[in-house]
Amino acid sequence: MKVASTLVIATFCASAVSAFGLQYGSKSIVSSPKTRPGMVNPIDITGNRLNTVSLGETAAGSEALESRGGAAAATESSGGIDVGLLIYFALWYVGNYYYNITNKLALKAAGGKTGFPMSISSLQLGVGMLYGIFLWLAPDAREKPSITKDDLMKMLPVAFCFMGAHSASVFAMGAGAVSFAQIVKASEPAFAAVLAQFVYGKPVSKAKWLCLPIVIGGVILASVKELDFAVSALVSACIANLFAAFKGNENKKLMETPGLKERMGSIGNQFALTTILGFLMSIPVVIAKEGSRFGEFMELCKTTPALWVNMIASGLWFYGYNELATMTLKKTGAVTQSVANTAKRVIVIVGVALVMGESLQPMKLIGCSIGIGGVFLYSVIDNLVKKKDD
Repeated sequence: MKVASTLVIATFCASAVSAFGLQYGSKSIVSSPKTRPGMVNPIDITGNRLNTVSLGETAAGSEALESRGGAAAATESSGGIDVGLLIYFALWYVGNYYYNITNKLALKAAGGKTGFPMSISSLQLGVGMLYGIFLWLAPDAREKPSITKDDLMKMLPVAFCFMGAHSASVFAMGAGAVSFAQIVKASEPAFAAVLAQFVYGKPVSKAKWLCLPIVIGGVILASVKELDFAVSALVSACIANLFAAFKGNENKKLMETPGLKERMGSIGNQFALTTILGFLMSIPVVIAKEGSRFGEFMELCKTTPALWVNMIASGLWFYGYNELATMTLKKTGAVTQSVANTAKRVIVIVGVALVMGESLQPMKLIGCSIGIGGVFLYSVIDNLVKKKDD
């Protein structure tokens, strides 16, 4: 059994405990909503349920995946089913789901809208940086990259956009409902299309342009009846989309560098390097935005275990699910990727809203369905049009 795979799976299991059922001595600073029956009940910042009805215990047992350096793992097939790929999908979805929960719990514990979103987002990257470095130092875990200074300089735009997208997403989830932030983030293809067409000179097909009004219309519908609507959440999520779109285009340019893939060695190394650079570039932003309140933040960490526990857990979840997502999507085709991303968004939006006690008004669900459906159509429309022409 490889050390890297064992640590990732162990981390996921440990972090799950911090999101559900772990009790601390600190007093919750969030008022409990009214008790209502249902299969899933809201939780407070410490992970405690707000009434006596429980979710029911879930247990997942799976064989450890053998992977080295974040590359695609060897898979088992049973009756034509790729067991390894299914486990990758499961861990990716679970990681994304628990990241959103633990991230929101950390933000609530830090004061919500008026708290420390930039400090939390930066330290989440710091946790991922330490984990990535550990994998390089641990025996038989991951081979170190052999990149040059020029390679690092070329990675800076990607790392900066990665940091910006992550920080803006954390701001959005701190300012409003997680489900609302995720719905707005689903409109990223609109930002990517505009940048590709007008900034990077890569034309987008007419069929894809026609899909964008569906995506944008869905987001607008979801916003109309959003009980937790906040302009700051909408703006922050849009900024996150802009950074993510830039990151995607810059990453394509980066990977065209001759010999870079070989010098990096693996997908895992690329993500580790991006995380390290992103963390270092986030430090000046933290100092500029929240540096004057650093003493207050440290005091909160000392007196509120829910803050630092969920912050560390969310950092590990964030690093783990991103790396697993990359490894999973690398093993699948374009259509499968589109379906997987669509399913992931639905699970996260609905699941997190139920657990966190967020609003799920009919209009919000309709808008969410239209927006995510538009994103899926955007992803596959070129293939559908091509097949029809053939």
